Amino acid sequence: MAGIEDEGGAEAAGFDEDALSIAYARALAAEKAGRPDEAAEAYRECLAIDPDDHCGAQLRLAAIGQGEVPASAGDAYVATLFDQHADDFETILVDQLHYGVPDLLAEKLAALGLGPFSRVLDLGCGTGLAGEALREAVTGTLIGVDLSEGMIETAFDKEVYDHLYIGEAVGFLEEFEEDEPFDLMVAADMLPYLGALDPLLAGVTARLVPGGLFAFSSETLPEAEFAGAGFKVGRAHRFHHALPYVTERLATHGFERLSADEIVVRLQENEPAPGHLVVARRR
Repeated sequence: MAGIEDEGGAEAAGFDEDALSIAYARALAAEKAGRPDEAAEAYRECLAIDPDDHCGAQLRLAAIGQGEVPASAGDAYVATLFDQHADDFETILVDQLHYGVPDLLAEKLAALGLGPFSRVLDLGCGTGLAGEALREAVTGTLIGVDLSEGMIETAFDKEVYDHLYIGEAVGFLEEFEEDEPFDLMVAADMLPYLGALDPLLAGVTARLVPGGLFAFSSETLPEAEFAGAGFKVGRAHRFHHALPYVTERLATHGFERLSADEIVVRLQENEPAPGHLVVARRR
């Protein structure tokens, strides 16, 4: 293990946290009471106090139909969310919400006869669940990157990765100083925090060897709920992607889709959260 390096995570707050807490609490109360206009006003106040949006106000505005769908969940919100839950993340996600995407991903690659892999990048690695699932299939270097310092610290303690970095995935792909490409990249449960996929796929394509693989999970909705859009923010403030949109964007960025299995990503409010497990090969 070479250690943890910071590739540019979210910066310190620099706003009135008490004022933000008051505005956010008012927004949540109005949303739960079924007063979307009042909630929207308070969420916009949150954005005025904290333009970096640590509380995810833009996502919540989109979810209640009071704002445009953002391109992503935002670095500040994602880092804050996962730093808050780093200590009990696996207890909540695996034990309570029955999240099993990393194992499904490893099993699918094996079922397709793919691997072993010499150089692997785990995007949005979190506490290292995907790294643990894939480690035996990696003969060379396994690298993880995540926005949350708390998550990275947990992953570091597992001694699964050869290198770990703190940073946002798309920026990492653009700025990573090593030139050697990867033969596999994975993104388990990262797409629910991204809307438009073009920036991610452009970065993945640039960093994969020809014939290299990109394996990832996404969450989805019934086709009618997309109303022709490729992605939207759901009630749980996570991005959902339509499979035709995912397939189209993969093709545009030079990928052949090898498989796209319907899966249950996890439980959400005690109901199965449907999604897809996708494996694609760079042409």
